[in-house]
Amino acid sequence: MDYAIAVLDIGKTNKKLVIFDNNLKQIDSIYSSFPTLKYEDLDIENTRGIDSWFIAGLKTMGSKYPIKVISVTTHGATGVCIDKKGNPSIPVVAYTNEVSEEFHDEFYNLVGARDALQVKTATAEVKPLINYAKLLYFLKKRFPVDFEKTEKILFYPQYFSYKLTGKAAADFTYAGCHSYLWDFKEWRWSDVADKLGILSKLPENINKPGDILGKISEETAEKTKLDPDTIVTTGIHDSNSSLLPYLIHGEENFILNSTGTWCVVMHPTKELSFTKEELGKMVFYNISANKGLVKTAIFMGGLEFEIYTDILKKLHNRDDFPELDIILAEQILKESNNFILPGVVKGAGQFPDSEPRIVENNKVYQLSDLQGGNSIPEFFNYYEKAYHILVLSLVIQTKVAIDRVNAPACSPVYIEGGFRHNKSYIKLIASIFPKSPVYITNISEATSFGAALLGKGAYEGKENKDLKEFVNIDFSRIESSKIDGFEGYFKTFLSKL
Repeated sequence: MDYAIAVLDIGKTNKKLVIFDNNLKQIDSIYSSFPTLKYEDLDIENTRGIDSWFIAGLKTMGSKYPIKVISVTTHGATGVCIDKKGNPSIPVVAYTNEVSEEFHDEFYNLVGARDALQVKTATAEVKPLINYAKLLYFLKKRFPVDFEKTEKILFYPQYFSYKLTGKAAADFTYAGCHSYLWDFKEWRWSDVADKLGILSKLPENINKPGDILGKISEETAEKTKLDPDTIVTTGIHDSNSSLLPYLIHGEENFILNSTGTWCVVMHPTKELSFTKEELGKMVFYNISANKGLVKTAIFMGGLEFEIYTDILKKLHNRDDFPELDIILAEQILKESNNFILPGVVKGAGQFPDSEPRIVENNKVYQLSDLQGGNSIPEFFNYYEKAYHILVLSLVIQTKVAIDRVNAPACSPVYIEGGFRHNKSYIKLIASIFPKSPVYITNISEATSFGAALLGKGAYEGKENKDLKEFVNIDFSRIESSKIDGFEGYFKTFLSKL
């Protein structure tokens, strides 16, 4: 091979270092997980541990492959405040930390009304601290002295790129992703940044995610033993990275359902607008790597699936995921009396006011009761039935998200990420959208692959559109099955929220 591309792919749950050859074939990878740490009463990201693991991984991979470019992609709503020496000035507080309703109200009293901000910054309120401007306001109040020592605020991809190069920047895919910090019409930092008093701390350079930020520093070269001429991209938000292969492939009027801890439903579009019903919901716009608008709706489907299946696995001493049983599914739909309602993190889904709970024959069980083993619904004693009810809940949330991104009728739906392996889920999605073809693809690591595309473009001086020959997507269509009773179950589900 002529050269290799190293991709640092930091998901909220899994961290990956993935190696691609110059033809964008994945040739190696290592994975790890870094649970949050405790600092006082706060959950914080183990950023130092991730960085050390990454550097060690680069050294190992660099001894095996001719790495010439490093590309970074990370999950959203996270950043690092650094001091004049480039060290974190404040702990990297996780966006999952709960704060009071009074805090949320105080934030909006300072920066502007929720609905007006949603329109101007294309940002929906996503709790707890998933709007990064709100998290910065929290840091400013909680750590006022340390915040004053902050020289620069770096988004998460750019922090790791900074650690590699010593150069600071931002990219518009991260700045424009439910942060409140980006003015979509003026294409600059928003008034919110000014009202928070942080404008001077944000990077002046707003790059394309595939721009070359710089070469690795002498320190990085010494630690990793990589060629000192190794280049580093600015970095990209993970959802936008997973979308990029489809944009380069030339797809139009499609819906990408990128599934993981978060299920992120995206539809590229040319117009920024919200219906009255969408205001106050988890509906917003991303900015693609090509500077295009992407209407987006999100919910924590992967986390919800993990929490409930962990309960079921312990109850039944099983670890299998049943395939779709049409007869059982139709029985559940017909009865319409058993529901698993969202969401496991309040305020972080398509039903932001919903409390996570189970309804069985109008009796309500709180998720906390199940987790504590205090009270179990009767249907949880039947593994397959409970599993189907859980998957139906996720399918309903997906349907609502898809409906809210306003794609044209009959638009194809592409399912990526963890749920592409969930046969019950993908068959149900295909069945409730009989007019829209539903596909899974051969892209096993869409986020890493998107970042690798940026790395190749940076190294070879090519635009994204010039990389189409390297994006070979095989689309496998999912057969739909006629399922009676969904609409009635769907309406009853909504009435319980």
